[in-house]
Amino acid sequence: MTQKKDKSILVLRFSSLGDIAMTIPVLRSFSYTYPNQKIIFVSRSFTEPLFSEFENIEFIGVDFNDKYKGLKGLFRLFRRLKKEKIKSVADLHNVLRTNILSFLFILTFKKVKFLNKGRVDRKRLIRDKNKIFKPLTQIHYRYCDVFRRLGYPVDLANHEYPIKPYLKENSDEKKLLINSNEKKIIGIAPFASFDGKNYPLDLMQNVIAYLQKEHLIYLFGGGEEELEKIKVWDKAYKNVINVSSRFNLNQQINIVNYIDMMISMDSANGHIAANYGVPVLTIWGMTHPFCGFTPFDQGIENSITIDRNKYPKIPTSIFGNKIPKGYETAFRSIEPKEVIERALKLLNDSKLRHN
Repeated sequence: MTQKKDKSILVLRFSSLGDIAMTIPVLRSFSYTYPNQKIIFVSRSFTEPLFSEFENIEFIGVDFNDKYKGLKGLFRLFRRLKKEKIKSVADLHNVLRTNILSFLFILTFKKVKFLNKGRVDRKRLIRDKNKIFKPLTQIHYRYCDVFRRLGYPVDLANHEYPIKPYLKENSDEKKLLINSNEKKIIGIAPFASFDGKNYPLDLMQNVIAYLQKEHLIYLFGGGEEELEKIKVWDKAYKNVINVSSRFNLNQQINIVNYIDMMISMDSANGHIAANYGVPVLTIWGMTHPFCGFTPFDQGIENSITIDRNKYPKIPTSIFGNKIPKGYETAFRSIEPKEVIERALKLLNDSKLRHN
């Protein structure tokens, strides 16, 4: 289907890095189906490296703590975006900030469609009493539905992983990978945004200590406090390398393309790895795969969850920010041995990825 290139679809998605990373497979499938349709993607500035592969996407980064802060800032952003040739708006966030921007575009007679978060079903899944424990629609398909309602059906069956990025011989990423000594590379991202999604660090250290004996471990982290903890493991173990402190996000994405698997919490690094066809073992705490945020194209067998026979309130929230009384040590019911065995099995069973 050929589309004119004169007007763009405006896409709004702010929030966390992981939420934004989950748009990538959808955008790839969209671009495959509508290669001539331009998209203007508006998000937080630091996420721009996620979109470097796209020729038909113009990225506009925003800072809501500065120029676009508050209601006045939103009107300023609207005036900025209004200058673009916009024909429709895909609100992939559906929160107050994007709702205001979308409403302003509706006033200019633009077609606008909003993400259906399935809030009622979410409440039924996470409530304590009369919990309805069944899987919610994956967020990737909810994103697709927004484009469908705009008149652009997107089929994730058309998704194709990109080729691995070319790394220059003198690049820091290339130097790192050359020094792998032919060992299998396991990425480990031991942190998430909330304590309810963080596997206890002493248990994760046991996992790292074992796996690094025969494999190379690349550590991926986030905030400043997290990076300090990662540095301890970097110094303690011969085959453990702190990637996050040495490489920016764009370089980390390049490196992720070349690792053999990722062990991640319910967090951004798992989604980034999955976007490039890397097998991901996800460790779930107060959240659960049924919440709809499983990394792209990863089977349920790639998830380790807390035993709900012992802790039936799980999932306690969609974002892992609620730890009920008596659940403070629930994460410790997942033994390091289980993580290690599942990781080795996934590493051995994984097929060659698209190159």
